[in-house]
Amino acid sequence: MKISVCRKAHFNAAHRLYNPAWDMAKNDAVFGLCNNPNFHGHNYKLEVWVKGEIDPETGYVIDMKDLKELIKTEIEDRFDHKNLNLDTEEFKELNPTAENICYVIWTILREKLNSKFELKIRLEETERNIVEYSGE
Repeated sequence: MKISVCRKAHFNAAHRLYNPAWDMAKNDAVFGLCNNPNFHGHNYKLEVWVKGEIDPETGYVIDMKDLKELIKTEIEDRFDHKNLNLDTEEFKELNPTAENICYVIWTILREKLNSKFELKIRLEETERNIVEYSGE
């Protein structure tokens, strides 16, 4: 029997959606206001879903204190109150769309999480724009 557990977190970050291979007109046409050269920000809501067997000794799938600390050190400390384009290595060359941010978070946590667990990331950029990735 596998059970899914979820830890919620959040971080605030600025970004600009921009493709350097395109001229400003095409960037404006594709990304609109998100192409603002002065950047813009979001209050990202993050859900980290871990799926696995219940440990018969603890009754846990994963110790939520450990998951909380992993998210804090690997995601919140890395991205909170940062300009993703300028302040992070992950997005120096990668357009920080919600899709790419979600994938990067999944990749970072997947490397740190025991391989016995399945992992799904759900990222809410706005209450209307939500992405998720589970490695498929």
